[in-house]
Amino acid sequence: MNLLKQLEAEQMKAVRATAHPEFRPGDTLKVNVKVVEQTYDEKAKQMKTRERIQAFEGVCIGRQGEGLNESFTVRKISYGEGVERVFPVYSPLVDSVQVVRKGKVRRAKLYYLRGRRGKSARIAERTDSGPAEAEA
Repeated sequence: MNLLKQLEAEQMKAVRATAHPEFRPGDTLKVNVKVVEQTYDEKAKQMKTRERIQAFEGVCIGRQGEGLNESFTVRKISYGEGVERVFPVYSPLVDSVQVVRKGKVRRAKLYYLRGRRGKSARIAERTDSGPAEAEA
C-alpha cells in the first residue's frame, strides 16, 4: 500500500467513526444532515450557533469518486419540484445514512429519472437473492 493510500485511509477513519451501510444507485436513502444555523444576538452582541439534524429522504441516483473524495447524489420530489443534493461520504456534516428500501436498477447513474414523473419514475424493489449477493 503506497503512502498516499495509507494517509487517505487514516483521514477516512478520523472523519467517520461509524460506517455507512452498503447502498447502491436505486436505493431509497434517509440521510440525516447536521444543519448549523448562526444568528446574531443583539443583547449579548455575539453570534449564537445552533445545530440540528435534518433528514433528507430520496433515491440515490449515482455515486462518484473514490476514497476520501467519494460522494453520492440523492433526488427527491418536494412540493412537485425535483430536488437533488450531493453528499460527500466522508463528511462530518453527514450524521447518518439509512437504507429505507433497495431498488432494482440496471444503470449506475439514474439521470433519466429527472425527466420522469409519477408512475414512470418508480423503481422496483430488489430482493437480495441474486448470484452476487449469495457469495457475500
